[in-house]
Amino acid sequence: MSNPSLLILAGDGIGPEVMDQVKRIITWFGDKRDMHFDVSEDLVGGAAYDKHGVPLTDETMAKAQEVDAVLLGAVGGPAYDNLDFSVKPERGLLRLRKEMDLFANLRPAQCFDALADFSSLKKDIVAGLDIMIVRELTSGVYFGEPRGIHIENNMRVGINTQRYTEAEIERGARAAFEMAMKRNKKLCSMEKANVMESGILWRDVVTEVHADYPEVELTHMYADNGAMQLVRAPKQFDVIYTDNLFGDILSDCAAMLTGSLGMLPSASLGSPMANGRPKAMYEPVHGSAPDISGQSKANPIACILSFAMALRYSFDQGEEATRLEKAIEKVLADGARTGDLMGPEGGVPLTTGQMGDVILAALDASL
Repeated sequence: MSNPSLLILAGDGIGPEVMDQVKRIITWFGDKRDMHFDVSEDLVGGAAYDKHGVPLTDETMAKAQEVDAVLLGAVGGPAYDNLDFSVKPERGLLRLRKEMDLFANLRPAQCFDALADFSSLKKDIVAGLDIMIVRELTSGVYFGEPRGIHIENNMRVGINTQRYTEAEIERGARAAFEMAMKRNKKLCSMEKANVMESGILWRDVVTEVHADYPEVELTHMYADNGAMQLVRAPKQFDVIYTDNLFGDILSDCAAMLTGSLGMLPSASLGSPMANGRPKAMYEPVHGSAPDISGQSKANPIACILSFAMALRYSFDQGEEATRLEKAIEKVLADGARTGDLMGPEGGVPLTTGQMGDVILAALDASL
């Protein structure tokens, strides 16, 4: 049986630095757990533009379609701000999402106990928080037609169209229900069925799909109330399923409950391939952070946790994903901190490589 395949696209800014630590983790799993991957690397974003004049070549796109999973670092930076829109670094990322048809975006919001004081909410509200937002990623108001800025009666009018088909809602709902089945079997669907026809359809379709997952407790909530509840009592939720626009907003809200946006991973999943695995891309939520690029200050944990998500959702290695997550939890509990996690008490922050060192040591200790 061939090894699972992984395409690494480190990208720009701190992307290559944090990805170097992920590659050390991958090597550890091969050496210590006899878990080997066929790893290839290529360029995306500004790095691809610098070499090829485009943010993603057709050849790289073809590779992404063939592998079991893509692991992406970050794209963009001020050096590319004045490029034509069609070749900006972010267009490479958007092309990957579009052509791989990655319709389910998984955004976990997990608050490590050691970092609970970083949240703007009270510690007892967020300590132990572990929720997953499933955001529909390829439709909705960001893609609907008609759209644009037009002149009507000598006045500019901006138009965006919220449009969902039954099939688009259903496939995302199934991904969310499958996620709930692997967690605590609770799913809250969020929309605005009180004022939007697309919300009525959303609620109807999610309810219909629920018939195939009777073990899951399904609730519905208006998205504005959902935002309030995320701040009031976030631990009432386990899995949240919502549309592209609301998911964009609610996932950032949930992420900041943890107090550490730069600590969080994400996954984007698509339709099953011939081997039954979904097409998938994993990436940290943080950006390319060009202000600290090349200074060994970047926190690699979000990118490492993105690989943990790949272990769980693309490679059916849930126990090994938990091993890696527990190792990170331990080093944080032991006080390991990069500069972005330094509290008011101060101290000497770890470099990017040193954080990788302590995580590898914790993995060794887990054997």
